[in-house]
Amino acid sequence: CRSPTAEATMRELVAEAGLEHEIEVDSAGTGSWHVGESPDERATQAAAARGIALTGAARQVTQRDFSDFDFLVAMDRSNLGVLWELAPSEAARSKARLLREFEPGRDGAARGRGLDVPDPYYGGAGGFEEVLDIVDAGCRGLLAQVREGALP
Repeated sequence: CRSPTAEATMRELVAEAGLEHEIEVDSAGTGSWHVGESPDERATQAAAARGIALTGAARQVTQRDFSDFDFLVAMDRSNLGVLWELAPSEAARSKARLLREFEPGRDGAARGRGLDVPDPYYGGAGGFEEVLDIVDAGCRGLLAQVREGALP
C-alpha cells in the first residue's frame, strides 16, 4: 500500500509542476505476494479523500528497473536491502534510496530506523493518513531536489 501511495502522490506533484512529460513515475514491490492486485482499499480511500487516485496493479521490482529509472525509492530499510541485493552493480545500487531521506530537514546520509515509512497494513485507518503525510513530504522533497539538479 505504501508504494502505490507514493507513486500516486508523486504523479500528482509532477503533474502540478507540469513535468509529467519529463519525469516517469512507477511503483513496484520487492516481494511477489501482491503481484497483479489493485492497491489496498484502505489506502485507496484515504488517498481519494485527498484527491489522489491510486490505480494500477502491483508488480515486482526487477533488475531492469535499475536501467529504466534514475532512482529506486524504498519505503523502509528492509526493502532498501532487497533493492541493494538485486542491484546488478555498485552504480545501480547507488540509485536505491529511502524516501524519507528527501524530507526537508532530514539528514540524507542517515539510514536509521527513523527513516522508515511505517507499514499501515495491519493497523487502523490512522496509519494510512500518517503514511500519506510522510509520503507527501518525502515526494515533495525529492521533486524539489530533482528540479534543483541537486541529485546525481
